Amino acid sequence: MGAAPENPWKTLDSRLVYENRWISLSEHKVINPGGNPGIYGVVHFKNRAIGVIPLDEEGCTYLVGQYRYPLHLYSWEIPEGGGPLEEDPLEAAKRELREETGLAAFAQRNKRLEADHWEHILTLHLSNSVTDEMGIIYLAQGLRQGESEPEDTEALQVRRVPFDEAYRMVLSGAITDSLTVAAVLRLKLRLLGQ
Repeated sequence: MGAAPENPWKTLDSRLVYENRWISLSEHKVINPGGNPGIYGVVHFKNRAIGVIPLDEEGCTYLVGQYRYPLHLYSWEIPEGGGPLEEDPLEAAKRELREETGLAAFAQRNKRLEADHWEHILTLHLSNSVTDEMGIIYLAQGLRQGESEPEDTEALQVRRVPFDEAYRMVLSGAITDSLTVAAVLRLKLRLLGQ
């Protein structure tokens, strides 16, 4: 591929427009690659997107269902959440899996999944035309049960499904979450290669 080309954008000025504990929005006065003045808005994420695709010994995975406020719809996803930029992404992945994977339908108390084997399988940039958000996905195997610890902002449902069912849900468009789509497709390609 060779060396990356130089940045064709020239930044004239930048200002912070909005900030909360999760994101900041800045506006940049620029000269675009065509040599014309313009503006560019950038959303900076204060966390990484962390995803975990758990795979048990029977070839099943776990999907988490929740209502996604910005989209106004219910979404089935792999266990995922935000990991602070200063936190080790693997530790964030372990926390997210522990927090989100309850099996309340099969026990008196909610249970969680923990994994003995962790493997980084994918890094991706999400919506890179307007954000700097990075996603990191891990495969978790060697699962065992423990107690879940969902956050108060989460009303979660957990389903254990054969991995091929999750794959079909991605292909049919029943799953649209980008981390989940990427993780399932990556793992399917890997399984086909074995």
